[in-house]
Order: sequence, then C-alpha cells, then structure tokens
Amino acid sequence: MQRFLLVCLAGAIGTGLRYGVGLWAGRVIGTGFPYGTLIVNVVGCFLIALVYQLGISTTLISPTVRITLTTGFMGGLTTYSAFNNDTTLYLQQRAWAIALLNVLVTLGVCFGAGLLGFAMARRVAGP
Repeated sequence: MQRFLLVCLAGAIGTGLRYGVGLWAGRVIGTGFPYGTLIVNVVGCFLIALVYQLGISTTLISPTVRITLTTGFMGGLTTYSAFNNDTTLYLQQRAWAIALLNVLVTLGVCFGAGLLGFAMARRVAGP
C-alpha cells in the first residue's frame, strides 16, 4: 500500500510539473509548436532510462524509489497522449509539415535522450 501511495504522489508531482512546463514554454518559447510536450517527453525519456538502469544495475536506487520515479513521477510528467493529440490536431488543420516535424523530432530526440540516460547510468554504475 505504501508503494501505491508513493507512486500516486509522485505521479501528481510529475503531472503538476508537466502543466507548469507547458505554461512556461507557451509564454517563453511560443505556441506555434508543442514545445512543452516535447520538453517533458525528452526529459522524461532521459530520466526514466537513467533511473531504470541505475535501479537495476546498482544499489543506488531501491526498487521502491525506482518504481516511484519511473511509474509515478515520469508517468505523470511524460505525455504520449498529449503528443498524439497535438499531432492529430495539426493533421486535422492540414498542417502536414508541422505534424511530421512533431513526430520526427519527438521520436528522434526522445530516443536519443533515452540512449543518453542509459549511457550516463552505465557510466555511474559501470558496465
């Protein structure tokens, strides 16, 4: 039960942070592209890979903390559903180029961030 509550709390924190990043990105970077969604997804891909790898290859992160961070915090922070919705809206508006750019940049950069997260974890934990 304690793990469940920790995951729920961490998810709420991640969700609040996602909302804040979205507001910040809209004000600072602009609203012509879903920058907030991209930012949280890239950061989340990096962090989930880092935490997961450190959690399974070292004793630096306990199983409870790993689950709390990956399922809870990163689950609340990242947002495939918003990415999907942003892309769908661009397609409905016939904004083909921005929809394609959103897909390519999100997939490419998030994949790269995940690889970087694993690499950094291996650097900390060893091979």
